[in-house]
Formats: sequence, C-alpha cells, structure tokens
Amino acid sequence: MRLLDRYVLRGLLSALGWSVAVLTVVLVLGNVFKQVFGLLVNNNLPLHYVGAFVSYLLPFSLSFTIPWGLLTAILLVFGRMSAANEITALRSGGVPVARIAAPVFAVALALGGLCLWNNLQLAPRAQENMRLAFYEIASHDPVALFNSDQVLTEFPGRKIYVGRKSGDVLENLHVYELGKEGEVTRVVYARTGRLMVDLDQRQLLLRLTGTRFEQRDESDPTNLAKMRDGITMEEFTFPISLVELYNKKMARRGLNLMTAPELFEAMRTNDPARRTATLVEANKRFSFALACVTFALVGIPLGITAQRKETTVGFALGLLVGFLYFLLIILADLFRNKPHLHPELLVWLPNAIFGALGIWLFARLVRR
Repeated sequence: MRLLDRYVLRGLLSALGWSVAVLTVVLVLGNVFKQVFGLLVNNNLPLHYVGAFVSYLLPFSLSFTIPWGLLTAILLVFGRMSAANEITALRSGGVPVARIAAPVFAVALALGGLCLWNNLQLAPRAQENMRLAFYEIASHDPVALFNSDQVLTEFPGRKIYVGRKSGDVLENLHVYELGKEGEVTRVVYARTGRLMVDLDQRQLLLRLTGTRFEQRDESDPTNLAKMRDGITMEEFTFPISLVELYNKKMARRGLNLMTAPELFEAMRTNDPARRTATLVEANKRFSFALACVTFALVGIPLGITAQRKETTVGFALGLLVGFLYFLLIILADLFRNKPHLHPELLVWLPNAIFGALGIWLFARLVRR
C-alpha cells in the first residue's frame, strides 16, 4: 500500500504544483496589470515596487488557486489512471476506491489547514501592505505618482493636476484645496514644481515657481462671481503631510484587511449590520479553506468517470467546477448587508452543494 500511496502522491503533487503555478500567474498578472500597470508604463514606476506588489498579491491569490489547483490536479491524475485502466486493476485486486483516494484526502486536509492560516493571517496582512504601498511610494519616490494630464486625488484635502511631467519636473500645476464637504476653497496655479521628501517632518515639499493663488468665498465657494485672485509669488513651497495620507489609508480599513483576532474583536460591536458583515467575512474565510476537502470529494469520482487522457479536459473541468464554486460564494457574500437572510450561513452553501454532490458521486462510484 505504501507503494500505491507514493505513486498517487507523486502524480498528485506534480500536477498540483504546475496547476497552482499556472492559476496563480494568471490571477496575479491580472491584478498587477489592474493595480500598477498605469503607474509602471506612464509613471516609470521602479521595478522593485512591482515586485513588492506581486508579493502582496500572492497570498490573496493562493486563497483561490490552492483549492482550484488541487481540483485540477485530482481530475488530471485520476483521469489518467482511469484511462490507463489502473483504477480497474487496483479494484480487481481488492483495493477499494476509498483506499486509493486516501493520500488525496490527506493532502486535501493539509492544504485546507494551510489555506485557513493563509486566509486568516497571511492574506489580510499582505493586502494591508498592498494598500499602504502608495504611502511607501509617496515617502520614497513621490514623483512616480504623477503623470502628464492627470489629476491625483490620493492626498487628503487636495487634488493636484499636472499638465506635463518631464523627468522630475512637473509643469502647469493646479493644486485644488478642498473643504470638509469636498468643495474647492482655494486654487494654486504654478508654472513648474519639484517634489522633495522631508522624512524628519513626515511631509512632502512641493516647491513651485511662477505661483498664483485664487481664493474662493468661504460662505459660497461654488459661486465663481465671488472668486478673487490672491497674491502672486515667483517661488512658493507647498507642504503635503504624509501623516494625513497614512491616516487616510488607515481610515478606510475594511474587514478584508483584518486578521482572525481583529475579526473576533470586531464581532463584539453593538451594530447588528457591522456584526453580520464581520460574521460573513469570518465564515467566508473558513469556507474557502474547506474548499480543498470539498473539491477532493468532487474531483475523484469526476476524474475516474471522465476517462480522458487529455490534459485540456481535466483542466477545463477544474476551471468549470472551480468557477461555479467561487461564483456561488461571491454571490452569497453580496447579501452581507441583509442580516435577515443569514448571509453568514449562505457562504457555506457552495460547500454544502458540492460536498453533497461529491458524496453522491463517490457513493455511486463505490457501488459500481
């Protein structure tokens, strides 16, 4: 039996490795292009920042690709064994299907534990770092954030328009200072500007030349008839607080960025809607981890009955089942703001559906 276990494990782990790798590369590259492609191409963002973004995206991606890759690997391995009549030979020799599948369930349980740790601890921390990457860029390479003919809105209380960017020189700048309601209270126009970092004071210094000020009326800032021109200065240094930028990022911290202890602490709130949303987030992470076992239940009988050697068939089946599973969880997550529907239970529905399907398929296979 040890020889059989080693044989199944060798094939499973090999297929698992490249399945997870392929799925992770696709998912990570898609997110990298979405998150930083504009900065990379238009703003000459240094490559080491892109590497940091990739490392932050990996744990989040693995939450999906480990269960999905396991399903694909199971379909490929058992499909090949079935097509080569190895399953038939083993069963004829008195080896039951459950014993053949024992190494797979052991791997599924181990990967489920790994996914649970990743979902509860590693992925939230990585997403937090991803979220604060803008602060890091602003602190060390702020010019990379700006691009020609673009408005930057990340700095609290300000919008900055740059007409043209030439190296580290920003040309035709418009700095809009905003009030509490987001209304424009003052506009600073400048011919050129350069950014410097003052880490001691934790601020950026925007040094402007050819500066002109435009003041809006405090009581009626939208009334352009009450607008008045202010002073004109050849040189002016505009401070931008990095502390405010950091606080702005931290203020938007969502449930997906919380680790397990933070989620359990957040559940103590007296706000029913907030408590339900927290319960949904926690249950979703546990549900994702259980996907490894659920996919093992579904994948083994599907792989054996498919009886195909072609890699594309196993991979296509894995994509289809995985897509439907994660789609159901995402749809259930949409109801997190409707406590009367008990969305914290709905996120377990995909495991219940596919788990029941897997048990039925497995029982049917055993009886054959």
